[in-house]
Amino acid sequence: MPLRFLTACIALLIAVTGAAVFAQTADPVQDAANRLASASAEVRAVERAADVATTREERAALTDRLSAARAAADDVGATLDAQMALVEAKVTEIGPATPGIVDAPDIAQQRRLLAQRRATIDSGIRRGKLLIVEAQQLADQIAADQTAELGRSWATRNRSPLTPHFWTELIVATPRDVVRAVHFTQQMMDDVGGGLAGGRLWLAILGAVVAVALGWPGRIALREAGRRYAIGAAPGHRIRRTGYAMWRLVTGTALPTLAALALVQGLRWSGLTAAAAEPILTAFVFAVGMGGFIGALGAALLMRSQGSWRLLPIGDTVARALLPWAWVLAVLTGLDILLSAVVETMRLSATAIAATDAVLAAVRLLAIGGLLFTLGRLRSRARAAEEEAGAAPDAADPAVTSAGAKRAGVGIVTLVAWLVTLASAAALLIGYTTFSLFLTRIVIEWLAIVVGTFYLLLAFVDDVVTTVFSANSRTGHVLARGVGIRPGAIDQFGVLLSGVLRLGLALVAIVMLLTPFGSGVDSTVERFATVAGGITIGDVSIAPGAILRAVAVLIVGLALARLFLRWLNERYLPTTSLDLSGRNSFALIARYVAVLLATLWGLASLGIGMERIALLLSALSVGIGFGLQAITQNFVSGLILLAERPVKIGDLVRIGTEEGDVKRISVRATEIELADHSTLIVPNSELITKTVLNKTMSNALGRLQIQFSVPLGVEPQRVRTIVLDAFAAEPAILADPAPVAFIDTIADGRILFNCFAHTASPRAAYPTRSAALIAILQRLAEEDIDVGTVPQQLQLLPAEHRPD
Repeated sequence: MPLRFLTACIALLIAVTGAAVFAQTADPVQDAANRLASASAEVRAVERAADVATTREERAALTDRLSAARAAADDVGATLDAQMALVEAKVTEIGPATPGIVDAPDIAQQRRLLAQRRATIDSGIRRGKLLIVEAQQLADQIAADQTAELGRSWATRNRSPLTPHFWTELIVATPRDVVRAVHFTQQMMDDVGGGLAGGRLWLAILGAVVAVALGWPGRIALREAGRRYAIGAAPGHRIRRTGYAMWRLVTGTALPTLAALALVQGLRWSGLTAAAAEPILTAFVFAVGMGGFIGALGAALLMRSQGSWRLLPIGDTVARALLPWAWVLAVLTGLDILLSAVVETMRLSATAIAATDAVLAAVRLLAIGGLLFTLGRLRSRARAAEEEAGAAPDAADPAVTSAGAKRAGVGIVTLVAWLVTLASAAALLIGYTTFSLFLTRIVIEWLAIVVGTFYLLLAFVDDVVTTVFSANSRTGHVLARGVGIRPGAIDQFGVLLSGVLRLGLALVAIVMLLTPFGSGVDSTVERFATVAGGITIGDVSIAPGAILRAVAVLIVGLALARLFLRWLNERYLPTTSLDLSGRNSFALIARYVAVLLATLWGLASLGIGMERIALLLSALSVGIGFGLQAITQNFVSGLILLAERPVKIGDLVRIGTEEGDVKRISVRATEIELADHSTLIVPNSELITKTVLNKTMSNALGRLQIQFSVPLGVEPQRVRTIVLDAFAAEPAILADPAPVAFIDTIADGRILFNCFAHTASPRAAYPTRSAALIAILQRLAEEDIDVGTVPQQLQLLPAEHRPD
């Protein structure tokens, strides 16, 4: 028995060792080829399935399968690239074949094997790249089919509610629909009777009790607990506002959803429902959750009872007027979801479905119109209140300008909403019910939901990150004391991390806004990556659609660049240790880089790659060199000024006979404010190629000089003491370097004094010299010391003594 056991153990060990050796000796190239074949088969299967896919869900599943196939092809490509590198290394190690010399048989055999392996790997790499392209094209085709299907549904025209045919068809279809509804209701009643007979009614009652507890007292209790925590324990005022708003959104969404789920689950466990009612029950839970989310979002943003915590820049009156409309939209959204599920589950006629859509569109139009009327009335009241205030606003005031810009923006948004609402009403009246419902359901409500949600998320993320990664926070103290990070660097990291996260949220918001228009999340993200990478396939497209797309991308890129520069100037650079001139140089370079990247992004979307741009620039280089020589010289000089910074913003400089303060440095010219408050614009090449006197470079001090003379009989030490005492009494004169008073010379019976002192800045030298000179003259007058300059004598010589 022990011998058999030992033999079995040895056999098992040999089997395991052999499997490990086999796994280690498996050819990775062959394995990659097998995976590539599987991915290719998957793409072919998706291509066949795409021809018969009819619903959005089926197309989304096919897109996911294509994404997985592309990921597998990318992985295979990475593996084959590594194997190709190994083959190339072995070929290099063997060396090239020498003409006239016959290689040894083993060397020749190895060369043939390496050549075959390289050809196999190269073929696999090419197949993988081709498969990636095919998968991308197929995904684009599926997205295009989805968009076309959506367009066809928009273009479907039904009977207009204003025509008699609409009501005639509805009256004809009503008896059949009533029979179906009665049959479905009877089936539901039979299920309810069977559940009551089963004796498990208490489960439904328990579910209803739990639902009421969660939906009313539980939600209020959690909301109040979050408010108390925000007031008593949350760090900072900003994070209290956004944190409490997020808490209200989460509790206002989760608790009603859990309440609906508890009610539905109680009905299921009690046996009061059947499988036929499952779509309605699922839609009920989703409708309650979606309605709760919209209502909670409106309550979190408006904060009707706590105006100091309100995120939106509106008053209490506006918040109280808008909050009921948020709940109206929440109820309409929930009813829309539930009613659509009921109509679909009962399998009503197409006429009934069209009538239901028309009713939903009409009710939504009434709600949206009421909301817009409320906004218009509030704006009229605000304008009347401003007019009754009397004083005309100062147009130069930045606050007034910002308020005017906000009002203009609200006016534009309101006008666009009115136009969409009127277009939806017109589409409904002429029979395009699906398009009308789409405009009211997606363009207005979905846009408002996405914008409101991401507005709250952007504020919350910024407050949380900048609060956690702050020099004054607990995390900041730990990083500063434990790791030794500079406090300013912690603030910079918080601002940078906040910017990155908010940029990611902005991209997600764009994807969410595009999703209802037929673009899935995967396809939208892939398009963003393609445009951002500047990858082009095929020749340049000059079609109108390509041009419009390039213009749109350029506008988006410039808008993002502007937002980035605003964030850089207002948020990030103030946290650095750079001075004003350094911030200006950094912001200016970032501005041109951002504009350049936005331009390249637009050209890439048009199909113009970097190689074509380089070819165009090389062709125009000669003309640019001769025609724009001065501009190019100033541009390069501006870059040198921004990099070396021999002249900075705030420096006091003298160029020729002009002297003033540097106010602005751009890549073409520098602006200098003169003493008379005029502006001298100097080309940058003048500052680089000519002599410039910078009086404040490296924190230069100002120097003042006073010269006067006294009679020869006056004691010099007494005069020197008066001068030095006057210098010491002047607060702007520095003690180090110490003021000095020298005897310059003695001429014509007078002693000439030459006195010097220093100030902290050259700008303070002139007024300080005037004040010191007044004090010295007053003291010399009190001491009865005659002060003046060396007298000049005019002597007339006879003609014979005049020089020739």
